Amino acid sequence: MNNTSPFISIVSPVYLAENIVDTLVERIIATLEVNNLDFEIILVEDGSPDNSWESIQRNCLKDSRIKGIKLSRNYGQHYAITAGLDSSQGQWVVVMDCDLQDQPEEIINLLNKAKEGYDVVFAQRLERKDKFFKRIFSNLFYKTLSYLTGSKHDASIANFGIYNRKVIDSVCQLREKIRYFPVMVKWVGFKQTKIFVEHSNRFEGETSYSFKKLINLSIDVILAFSDKPIRIIIKIGGVISLFSFVFAIWNIIRYVIGDITVSGYASLIVSIWFLSGLILMTLGVVGLYIGKIFEGVKNRPIYIISDKLN
Repeated sequence: MNNTSPFISIVSPVYLAENIVDTLVERIIATLEVNNLDFEIILVEDGSPDNSWESIQRNCLKDSRIKGIKLSRNYGQHYAITAGLDSSQGQWVVVMDCDLQDQPEEIINLLNKAKEGYDVVFAQRLERKDKFFKRIFSNLFYKTLSYLTGSKHDASIANFGIYNRKVIDSVCQLREKIRYFPVMVKWVGFKQTKIFVEHSNRFEGETSYSFKKLINLSIDVILAFSDKPIRIIIKIGGVISLFSFVFAIWNIIRYVIGDITVSGYASLIVSIWFLSGLILMTLGVVGLYIGKIFEGVKNRPIYIISDKLN
């Protein structure tokens, strides 16, 4: 960070937001200027199919404090966040979504809390204004993630928050191919807290996270940050082996004392199908981990920038 670096950087990934960018920038600037803060706004266009980049260009031409980054294609929200973090220079960095469900006016509350001596202040949504299905899936995802990673993750906390420069520098050092910003922040540690914020309805349109995308994100995050699925399968295999051994001893005893006269065809078929399914499931999970290792050893860049402004 050099001597001309801004006090605070606002990083926001932009996707399907051509009609939102102007309002987003206007509200951020109004909030920060009234508090006399030196700032930069970094808008990362993540291969959006609409005219989001044109909206970013228009705002960059009006104000040099607004930086535009256009990725070469759609990489995903957390990759766009990484691109913004890599370019940020502020002593404090705010990460927020572009859909205005994260309200720019809450930035000052986050900053004031951080000044009490915290390196990370998460925005905890009092009441999520998402649709019923998304709330249910999100709660299930975070509970599963908490169990599999061994650390607590709250469904009311997402990307929105304020982060000290040293936290962001530490996150930027993590160059693994699967990106999930909240888990990475948890992993690097530092002094963390949270405050309640108001969560707004989406400014316009629908979320770009389809059910398929959410499932794929869940699998990627779990595989990237936990080896617990393999550990669970090992435990299941151990229990089945123990049960099979006890069952075999029991059948030998029954055979010796003459209780078994005709072998059971049904139990044999059920056992074969059950164990075959378990073996295939185990191979599938191991295959997923190997696939992620294969992606990692290619050492491709996490993202590619197509264009930059300011």
